[in-house]
Amino acid sequence: MASTHQQNVIALNASMTNANAPIGIFDSGLGGLSVLRHIAAQLPKEHLLYFADSGFAPYGEKSTSWLIERSLAIADFFMQQNVKALVVACNTATAAAIKALRARYPDLVLIGVEPGLKPAAALTHSKIIGVLATECTLSSEKFTQLRKQISAASQVTFLPQACIGLADQVEKGELNSPATIALLQTYIAPLIQQGADTLVLGCTHYPFLQTLIEEIAQQHQGKNQPAIHIVDTGASVARHLTRLLIENNLQRDHDARIKLEAYTSGNKTVLEDAFLTLLQLHPPVTAI
Repeated sequence: MASTHQQNVIALNASMTNANAPIGIFDSGLGGLSVLRHIAAQLPKEHLLYFADSGFAPYGEKSTSWLIERSLAIADFFMQQNVKALVVACNTATAAAIKALRARYPDLVLIGVEPGLKPAAALTHSKIIGVLATECTLSSEKFTQLRKQISAASQVTFLPQACIGLADQVEKGELNSPATIALLQTYIAPLIQQGADTLVLGCTHYPFLQTLIEEIAQQHQGKNQPAIHIVDTGASVARHLTRLLIENNLQRDHDARIKLEAYTSGNKTVLEDAFLTLLQLHPPVTAI
């Protein structure tokens, strides 16, 4: 009998030439839905599979070795579903595991997400940018290299801010609670006071708090100053995925609306409620 890895290689070989195969998207929980909504809008004919690893969240406090092992396990699950592409819709998992994922599946269309430092550098006037992210993302080698590269090229100063507990608030559905507001006040105020005029949302959970982030940032600005720029990389991920599908002749050729299925390692009802509340969608959800 073939090993699981051998079976996955066979599945990959089959899906590589099948434009009608699904696209896999995963995150530690609900945050990746902010990326999925951009992909669904950009690619309305594609069959999407979403996996929320809520049973093992949060990722931001996990070790690199654990994140690699878990990300590979989820990728293996998706390969058993014969996906033609995989989107790691989690900054923390991307920073820790994208190299290992590419090594295991070198021929798969594979996209990670990372804080949008380059677009932020193009937007800022003060040359000071705040980066809201998890501790794991900010301490990763991938982020450190990207920060140095963009800083050297643009003479921009990046102010990293670890937002402990913020992704958890989104997971709990507390998008406008006093506790969430208090956390954001703590994290945003020092960045604005140091001159940041642009904030990078370096975790896919944070776009669901964007309105609140903008309001709090504005509170700490001087009078008559322009609105703070907010950078969410979900749209650019969707555009990049589209380009890769076109280059590999993998765009779905069925003239049909998007098909969406979801899986979770956590509570099925929580993911169902999140889809409905955050995206106004009601896909079938399977707890695994």
